[in-house]
Amino acid sequence: MEFKFLLLFLTAMISGSLVFFAPNFREKYFRLVLVFAGSYLFAITILHILPELFDSGFSSKRMGLYILIGFLLQQLLEFWSSGVEHGHIHAHEHQGSKAMTTIMLGLFIHAFLEGTLLSHGELMDQDEHVLGHVHNSKTVLLGIILHKGPAAFALAAVLSSSLSKKTTLLLLTLFALASPLGMMSSSFLFESGMLEKQGIGILYGLVAGGFLHISTTIFFESSPHHKFQLNKLLVSFLAAGLAILSEFFMK
Repeated sequence: MEFKFLLLFLTAMISGSLVFFAPNFREKYFRLVLVFAGSYLFAITILHILPELFDSGFSSKRMGLYILIGFLLQQLLEFWSSGVEHGHIHAHEHQGSKAMTTIMLGLFIHAFLEGTLLSHGELMDQDEHVLGHVHNSKTVLLGIILHKGPAAFALAAVLSSSLSKKTTLLLLTLFALASPLGMMSSSFLFESGMLEKQGIGILYGLVAGGFLHISTTIFFESSPHHKFQLNKLLVSFLAAGLAILSEFFMK
């Protein structure tokens, strides 16, 4: 768990800090990174997370409800965060402190919740029936890392447009800690008996719904006028291929 904590934290910090070293990073390349991350996140949600949840012994209808609620919850969080987690940068630059507060709140809750999904490897070591069979938990970790990098870069770009470098780095650090804290919190609550199997299932269903919302939103926004773009199509196929390879062939 210590390795995951450090990896998540450094991914966000390094990606966000690139704003100060590459302020003129070309948007089309950033969009391709987003498409790759969104495609991979969507693929592992379909290949790994959803099958695991529906094979966990919960009622299928209830789990479907949790996933739907998670999808709608992410819609609410994006209302607060202004969509920064899927690459909205320029439209939200030079905003006031109130707007920055709501952006940070939305992003922190989102990152905290997705971090809870990373504790399931440790939980499975204690009770192999908590979530059924785990195929390869590294695929989920990679998906969150790929998503967290662009999100941290976008957040730092928005923050630095209105706040000082010191304040931006402070808030970036807070964001970088969100997912590791979510991972550790869910693990602690389960180990202490405060979070039962039912609670774990609800929590993971909410996160899965959030992943579906984020990844599909990235798809739709990458081609707002529904124009065919070969580079984005190839990047999507490459990301999906990596998800398939990591899930079925890299044990």
